[in-house]
Amino acid sequence: MKILKFNAVWCPGCLVSRPVWNEVLKEFPDIKITEYDYDIDEEEVAKYNVGDKLPVVIMLDENDNEIKRLTGEKNKEEILGFIKER
Repeated sequence: MKILKFNAVWCPGCLVSRPVWNEVLKEFPDIKITEYDYDIDEEEVAKYNVGDKLPVVIMLDENDNEIKRLTGEKNKEEILGFIKER
């Protein structure tokens, strides 16, 4: 499973979510996360149709097809549920 995270330096929810994701990664070290900056990585933002409500987290399968998407700030339990539903 791959996870794409779209963040921005001006996004308060993105800053709050960072330590939560660090905790989650300790529990699921096999997950590969690629982070993109909303303002810099314009091609990926367009490719994945990322809106202007950040953060956006997209889960991809082994063929890079989108499985799920989270939008907005989420707590640890919501993120763990997102991952466990895969």
